[in-house]
Amino acid sequence: MNRHLLIVLLMILLMPFFLSAKDIEKEIKIEPAFWWSGMKNPELQLMIHGTNIADYQASVSTSGIRVNQCIRLDNPNYLIVYLELKKAKPGHFDIIFTKGKDHLTYSYELKTRRVDADKIKGFDSSDVLYLIMPDRFANGDPSNDQIPMRTKYKIDRNDPNARHGGDLVGIEQHLDYIKDLGVTAIWLNPVLENDMEGGSYHGYATTDYYRIDPRLGTNDEYVRLIEKAHQKGLRVVMDMIFNHCGSDHPWMKDIPNYDWFNNLNHYVQTNHDKEAYFDPYISEYDKNTLLNGWFVPTMPDLNQKNPHVAKYLIQNSIWWIEYAGIDGIRQDTYPYADANMMRRWCNEVMAEYPDFNIVGESWMDFTIGSAYWQKGSRLNFGEDTGLNTVMDFNLMEIAGSAFSEDTGDRRGLHDIFMHMCYDYVYPDIFHVLRFLENHDTDRFLKEMPTNLDAFKQAVTFLLTIPGIPQLYYGQELLMSGTKNKSDGYVRRDVPGGWPGDETNWFESTGRSDIQNEAWNFIQKVLKWRQKNEVISRGSMKHFMLNQGVYVYQRSYNGKSVLVVLNGSSKNVMLPLDRYVEVLQNKVEGKDVLTGKIVTLGKALNLLPKEILLLEL
Repeated sequence: MNRHLLIVLLMILLMPFFLSAKDIEKEIKIEPAFWWSGMKNPELQLMIHGTNIADYQASVSTSGIRVNQCIRLDNPNYLIVYLELKKAKPGHFDIIFTKGKDHLTYSYELKTRRVDADKIKGFDSSDVLYLIMPDRFANGDPSNDQIPMRTKYKIDRNDPNARHGGDLVGIEQHLDYIKDLGVTAIWLNPVLENDMEGGSYHGYATTDYYRIDPRLGTNDEYVRLIEKAHQKGLRVVMDMIFNHCGSDHPWMKDIPNYDWFNNLNHYVQTNHDKEAYFDPYISEYDKNTLLNGWFVPTMPDLNQKNPHVAKYLIQNSIWWIEYAGIDGIRQDTYPYADANMMRRWCNEVMAEYPDFNIVGESWMDFTIGSAYWQKGSRLNFGEDTGLNTVMDFNLMEIAGSAFSEDTGDRRGLHDIFMHMCYDYVYPDIFHVLRFLENHDTDRFLKEMPTNLDAFKQAVTFLLTIPGIPQLYYGQELLMSGTKNKSDGYVRRDVPGGWPGDETNWFESTGRSDIQNEAWNFIQKVLKWRQKNEVISRGSMKHFMLNQGVYVYQRSYNGKSVLVVLNGSSKNVMLPLDRYVEVLQNKVEGKDVLTGKIVTLGKALNLLPKEILLLEL
């Protein structure tokens, strides 16, 4: 046979192989794109997506790496491969996909872990978190504002529900501002890709769990931001969402399995009945509606009871910790997800990073409901959640009125006193996140104030009680507003964060006198709080209100701080005999706020709404 003809015939016979391999190679996507050797958990899940990839069998011939399982889902375009890496070494290895005589070789990388990667120290009660919505803080790179995406969106700073263009570079450019303020950690609202129409500027509708939203920046820019923050002594907390993803996630375009989501065939709205976990009278109908209903129609409810969904999400968290070096995670809508899976997630993350910290958004109306979710709680029927840190939403709910009212002994600050009485239900009060406002709530200040009485007392209280304080960006600048029209009205841009802004609130010269007064006040307390173990670790003792005055002591290792808040709009002559047990014969104290020495005789003459922060 003619040699050239033989070659042609062979090419024709082999063409299906070449085409098949080429097509799969073109479409194949593996998540995660890389991993690390030497992790404590030797199991690695690879989620592989490609046309009819389930027709192939995966194998590995590299020493120290073994394929434990190949899982085929309802959709043949997915294949889940579980590898065991117990003895794996760093470097590339080949995954061979075989179908009859066809095969595809994919080179996968195991990276070398950073030195002491498992020693990451999470945020704790010595920190103060500063919550930033990246789209609304500062626009450091206008070139990424309007870039091609799968879905339509608009940039319009006049529309509170549109994207405004803030990004990671903008935050990076203002790290000195953040550090100078005196906070020690940054919590960013979600930064992962939200390729969604409409108002997904907030970040809570993920469409790619391994990619930073390109309108905020790149994966590399996110890592760089964290590195620069660390260089300045700032920690970074990453916001994650396990309960749901965005409706434009590729999983919704090509659904992996019939049970990947809850209620796919018939939309069910969650009832937000988070008390269902401990309500002794709850119906199964209501509990299932909470857990399996969708948050909103554009946020499909993930089924964490599916073991492959669970593994994907858990592994994704570990990937971001290892890859970016984040110092903590804030988990959104914590009670809406499957509790067993969330317990497993906490335990696996903490097993890999024992000093890490996770805070869950457990938005409960009462303290006892929040305490249910904390690790070590005796309230959750012996089913320990493993969750280190919970959020004190009840304080946020009462703070606005409590600090602004003209306090009597049964009003205003009395509500704060009563709130603190119920701290006993928390197994670890130093792992409770305290705040006055965040991205989902009205601002503490409903409008720009004419005086700072309520602001100063609330901030002083927040920064001197046990727990982990959290500020919301702009709080130091007296940002005000309510969400009665939309959430966008409590997520405003910071003037000066965009090129061409007429005023610049990041500089004292661009702020009003009252704004500078607020900024300087909060900075003074924040700087004083840093490395102050009396506040971050000390015990607390408080006294019932007397003439509208709330007094409490923080003490640690023989040092003591006395906080005096006059909630009354009148002068008060406060007798000191009832406070003998905390004064312990001290005759004077230095006021942190003014630097003055305050004599502690028989009584204190307090001005209306006066604050004393006394080091005894």
